[in-house]
Amino acid sequence: MTGWRKRARRCRRRIWEFFGSDRYSRPALHDIDRKLERFLNFDNGFFIEAGANDGFEQSNTYYFEALRGWSGLLIEPIPALACECRRNRRVPVVEAALTDRDGDGSVLKLHYAGLMTVAEGALGDAWAEASHVASGLKVQAIDSTYTIEAPARTLSSLIEEYAVGRTVDLLSLDIEGGEAKALRGLDFDRHAPRFICVEVRRQAEIETILRPFYRQVAILSETSTYRDILYERV
Repeated sequence: MTGWRKRARRCRRRIWEFFGSDRYSRPALHDIDRKLERFLNFDNGFFIEAGANDGFEQSNTYYFEALRGWSGLLIEPIPALACECRRNRRVPVVEAALTDRDGDGSVLKLHYAGLMTVAEGALGDAWAEASHVASGLKVQAIDSTYTIEAPARTLSSLIEEYAVGRTVDLLSLDIEGGEAKALRGLDFDRHAPRFICVEVRRQAEIETILRPFYRQVAILSETSTYRDILYERV
């Protein structure tokens, strides 16, 4: 989409939002934002969304910020997309890739594919990653991929920096196979969000990490390769 079309759509969206309408402000794939609202039907909450992309396309949290007064944090490792996040959103945007442990100067390599950008090692082997990237380029009509290095951060370190003392009502994780590693970087004794929405490819692995802190409350969407599952803190 050209730059002027993006600006025009953003302007139109904000005009409708000014008058309290969500007509153009529910971008989540598979109506996930509507499904989440059944469990999070209140104003002025706090979210963290990792894999934020441009802050709008397929965002699970955009509606909550724009129409329900939520604040939060967006995590997006691709600099160009993080820049778009700042145009589309008002909350802080961190350019980082999530990992399971902090280390001074540590980085993660990522292979760019728009909404299907993947961290090296996230899908288990190089062939799976290459296939995933190729599919992402084709589906989104992206000309080419590239590899970048992004600062590696844990969720707990980011909560300490950006949300200390806050209750995280919703953590949304959609990072193309890196969800388990990201969850291992969350200290559940100190920083457990009320709800976690995860794009799940290996359900047993995810639920081994979340148990006994969380229970599954809803499958929000299901495809041939993954499920979006909502977990609630017990």
